[in-house]
Amino acid sequence: MELDESGEPAGSPTGGAQPPAKKNRAGRNLPLAIGVGAALGALVLVSLYTVREIFLAVMVVFLFLGMRELTEAFKSRDIQVPFAPLAVGMVFAPVAAYIWGPIALVAVVALVVLAVLVVRMPEGAEGYVRDTTAGVFVAGYLVLIGGIVALLMRPDDGDHRTVIFIAVTVASDIGGYFAGAFLGRHKMAPTISPKKTWEGVTGSAIACMAVGAWLMWWLLADGQVWHGVLVGLAAVVTATVGDLIESMIKRDLGIKDMGTLLPGHGGVMDRLDSLVATAPVVWLLLELFTPAP
Repeated sequence: MELDESGEPAGSPTGGAQPPAKKNRAGRNLPLAIGVGAALGALVLVSLYTVREIFLAVMVVFLFLGMRELTEAFKSRDIQVPFAPLAVGMVFAPVAAYIWGPIALVAVVALVVLAVLVVRMPEGAEGYVRDTTAGVFVAGYLVLIGGIVALLMRPDDGDHRTVIFIAVTVASDIGGYFAGAFLGRHKMAPTISPKKTWEGVTGSAIACMAVGAWLMWWLLADGQVWHGVLVGLAAVVTATVGDLIESMIKRDLGIKDMGTLLPGHGGVMDRLDSLVATAPVVWLLLELFTPAP
């Protein structure tokens, strides 16, 4: 979810009625958003550092809910995504990746794509390319990325690797929100996200690099400060791109939020947008810097 100075997901309409008094000057119920974020963070940490498989199950549930939001949003443009094969893949891809590794993940995602193409056939040729293309997009955007997060968890120090991935992404959101809210002046991409500024992105970068440097040095045996700086720098790029991708999707579909499940944050996909874009890059960099035994 885009935590820029707007305090709302990108693409939301500007102007209109004044926000309720409990919201901050950016139009966001900040205490509520912080409370929900803290609860999610506690759930992540407790599950990762107790029974890792619990986190895997929680992740699958959230990705499933996000996928449901996304496919429902597609219906606003009469895009009927074949949901059943994607739902099955959303469960099996992370499990296969966690147990058997990257080859199993590739195999499951390939089968999901094939199933999407087959399952849609009985409904006829009209709209076939439109619907299956959206289904393949969902398979790559969520099913594959879910499996990559499971690959992060797989090594003995997978709990630490997953914390680094989530922490640098959250740092990007928080740093960008506060820097943009108080210092934002220069628009970054006004046609996509009107309230996202270069000052906000700079705040994201500083927060990401600081958190990445600290956690890489502290949590991973072979981690170096400069490794963390590079991980943080990459994360701010991918997290920002993830926000913009989500904004483009919502603008194209003509919606403000993907959902309302998370108070103060919007829908599940509004919370996952930065994470899904950041996961493959952080996984790759950690494999290069500190290969798992």
